[in-house]
Amino acid sequence: MSKFEFIKTSIDGLYLIKPKLFRDDRGYFFESYSKKEFFDAGLKMEFVQDNQSFSKQGVLRGLHFQTINSQGKLVRVIKGEIFDVAVDLRKESSTYGSYEAFILNEENQNQLYIPEGFAHGFLTLSDEAIINYKCTDYYNPQGESGIIFDDSTLGIKWPLDKVKKVILSEKDRCLPKL
Repeated sequence: MSKFEFIKTSIDGLYLIKPKLFRDDRGYFFESYSKKEFFDAGLKMEFVQDNQSFSKQGVLRGLHFQTINSQGKLVRVIKGEIFDVAVDLRKESSTYGSYEAFILNEENQNQLYIPEGFAHGFLTLSDEAIINYKCTDYYNPQGESGIIFDDSTLGIKWPLDKVKKVILSEKDRCLPKL
């Protein structure tokens, strides 16, 4: 019996992954990753780097991607809640420019696998959030790029009404449109 439910989204290669939680009066336990189970589900990526970020409510990070050393990411929330977005930037894809968005939080423990060739961003909905990313390639600052979060051609419906104010880095505020 699998310890994960792998849910294909409307965008090829993008998966919502629901781990099986074992709860009792002490708390819970779950496997957050199993190479064998991911491989058996057709997700044959190799992770080489883990990242962790902390954000306050209203922090909007993204939409980020790398043009050099493109990274696939397995994203999960350790603490808090985020509105997580993946945008397909694969020019040969029939879903180029399309996005999917999900609520990831410490309660549902859902994860999002975002393959190479996507932009990624999130809005922190809870007071604080800690996010963990497993990455398929190493960060390369020379290939760092992004798209402004409110690009009208993408039409992302960010739940901005759920935060007191949006907090953007200066770098993210100056990102170009698609």
